[in-house]
Amino acid sequence: MKNNDENFHEEALDHLDVLKKFRVVMRAAQRHSAWIDKQCGVNGAQLWVMQELSETPNMRVGEIANRLAIHQTTTSNLIEILNKRGYIVKSLDPDDKRATRLSLSEAGMALLERAPKPARGLLPQAVRQLDASQLSQLDAGLQALLNRMDAIDDGYALEPLPFNMAE
Repeated sequence: MKNNDENFHEEALDHLDVLKKFRVVMRAAQRHSAWIDKQCGVNGAQLWVMQELSETPNMRVGEIANRLAIHQTTTSNLIEILNKRGYIVKSLDPDDKRATRLSLSEAGMALLERAPKPARGLLPQAVRQLDASQLSQLDAGLQALLNRMDAIDDGYALEPLPFNMAE
């Protein structure tokens, strides 16, 4: 029979194991983003924008923002940098002359081809690969964790991770 000290030690280890896994996830995502930047000169969020445009050309800023689950303003900033570097082509929407459509330039396509994979980043790609049950369990667990934390700002949900921020 275990005494209270042993039960506490086992319980503490379980919590610390989970914390360690969070650290591994965040560091892996951070390192992948840094590797992307070093290899091709754009950050992880910018490369993700380029990946989305390669799969679906002629999108609007709002459509890209929805695919990355980030603010439209943040998306506009990412696009502006990519446009200045010649990786994205802007064109007027033929149906709405006030709107702009975005596509990859030849230089953008070439950069995306030689860029490290996954272009969406390790964390977004891994989450996409979870089946419905796993995604539901992860969502429930993360929500339970958020429910126990103070000073939560739901606005953070629409911001890229700090190591993916635009310049």
